[in-house]
Amino acid sequence: MLNEEVFAGITWGQALIVTGWVLGAVVLGKVVQIILTNMGKSKRFEGKEIIQAAFKAFARPVPFLFFTLGLFPGLGTLQVGEGIARILADCLSVLLTVAVTFFIYSMVDVLDFAISHYTKKTRTKMDDMMAPMVRKSLRVVIIVLALVQVAQILSDKPITSILAGLGVGGLAVALAAQETIKNFFGSLVIFADKPFELGERIVVGGHDGAVEEVGFRSTRIRTLDGHLVTVPNGELANLMIQNIGKRAYIKRVMNVTITYDTPPEKVQQALDILKELLDNHEGMNADFPPRVFFNNFNDCSLNILAIYWYHPPEYWDYLAFSEKLNLELLKRYNEAGIEFAFPTQTLHVNGLDAE
Repeated sequence: MLNEEVFAGITWGQALIVTGWVLGAVVLGKVVQIILTNMGKSKRFEGKEIIQAAFKAFARPVPFLFFTLGLFPGLGTLQVGEGIARILADCLSVLLTVAVTFFIYSMVDVLDFAISHYTKKTRTKMDDMMAPMVRKSLRVVIIVLALVQVAQILSDKPITSILAGLGVGGLAVALAAQETIKNFFGSLVIFADKPFELGERIVVGGHDGAVEEVGFRSTRIRTLDGHLVTVPNGELANLMIQNIGKRAYIKRVMNVTITYDTPPEKVQQALDILKELLDNHEGMNADFPPRVFFNNFNDCSLNILAIYWYHPPEYWDYLAFSEKLNLELLKRYNEAGIEFAFPTQTLHVNGLDAE
């Protein structure tokens, strides 16, 4: 029975030998994978995150790599025709290329971890945006080179001919993917100009939120409402970007309105109270002293303009100080008998005397 032909001259015995080689290689690969995974988790490398990441990356492609290597001696035992032997050789070459590509692809995780670990120690966050770009770029290059190698194996043509064909095809792809290319160069402009960094709050195109990720094609912004907005880099590079995260202070323009029947001395007292409350206030910088003026006669009120700057630009601290200022101002004006104005309207009615 073992000598009985199964397909194209392959006997049951040869098929069992191939199966044995493949199963043995897969089992061995799985054992090696478990060993590498356990070594990465061992106490010996505890705290050495980059070594742990390397073991994890090494372990991932091992079973497939051993499966491919097991096929070589297994299929070598087959006695088949020249045509089938050529097809099997090409298939083995393609599988080996895929296995090696998978291995190198996994190794990118180690480089990415090392870059990310380094960028976390730097002050600027611009290099934090570069880390995922480097990872994606390397993986794209690896996949493209693997596809070129597979094309060379299957076509049996020199690499120069394949690259020439890719050049002609690349021109057609470039014409069909103008938007994608535009977004790619938009991302390069963003990295060169550095209008923002990861985590900074920006306002662009009516969207207000923190920058979560900058990719080849688009930038992702998490709005204050919690929505994730994706903006193409080609458009983003041409938009006006307001970087709130880089502001040096928070400016408040405050209009305090009092009634028209307030006498001049009370208006002066109102100015003095507000100036006193803002004198050397919390968050004040000597280069930005507060400004208080009686600046306008409104339709329904006398207007006192107050401007102050809060440093550093911590929004919640600024709100807490503004609340404290408002409460104290309300208390002081009530004690001084100064009334706040509100919209009012006076109607004068002329009536005729009854005859």
